[in-house]
Amino acid sequence: MGVCLSITVLFFPQLWLKCWEEEDIKLPGRSARVTEDRISQAARNASLGSDTVIPCVVSQWSPWSGCAEPCKTTYRVRTRHIVQEPRNGAEACPALEERAGCVEYWTQQGTECKQSLIPALITTGGFGKARKKRSAADGKERAGYCVEFQLVAITPGCLHSHHSYTRWMRYLREGHTVCVECQHPALDSRSQHCSGDGTGSRKNQLLHWQAVGNPRCKGTWRRIRQLDTCSCPSVHSFLFI
Repeated sequence: MGVCLSITVLFFPQLWLKCWEEEDIKLPGRSARVTEDRISQAARNASLGSDTVIPCVVSQWSPWSGCAEPCKTTYRVRTRHIVQEPRNGAEACPALEERAGCVEYWTQQGTECKQSLIPALITTGGFGKARKKRSAADGKERAGYCVEFQLVAITPGCLHSHHSYTRWMRYLREGHTVCVECQHPALDSRSQHCSGDGTGSRKNQLLHWQAVGNPRCKGTWRRIRQLDTCSCPSVHSFLFI
């Protein structure tokens, strides 16, 4: 009887009445046949059958994986699992997988990726004027070159560039030919090339580019030719970073 009074009466009054009816619990002063273990089990059963909303519980995120593939713009993944399923109208569990952009510059064999596979980082050609002035003042200017590309694909994020320093991205158009200049300090002193200029790429191979200042503005292009005597027009003129 003491068990029913101490546990069941306080928290499960209906269950307590059931104890009296089904388990033949005696009046105060007489022994009861219901054990504490059986009452605990009955309490758990009653709880599972209630209308209590049980929320979803998920584990912590796993560490980020490596890039899905080397030498190209791809993604990395992290996951988590469900610890407790939602019940009785609780909200659905949140996403169990997340992805993030990723570029791996080394192959699985430990060799450096080819230049043609590395995304080109570009900005407006007007930035090059200030860069040339600084290089001339330092006496470090080296002869550069230009590369012509045909734009193949452009993400919608380029159209939503409203800052003054990203407005040039709104004028990018698929099919247009653009001229990108490689100059110091982007010009690597050892390879004599700018990263992502498409050197060594196959004919008509799709190459990747990314606009600096807006991570949502990126796309693909095809390398047309390299111009050792650089004279990019003022329109559709860009710069390797």
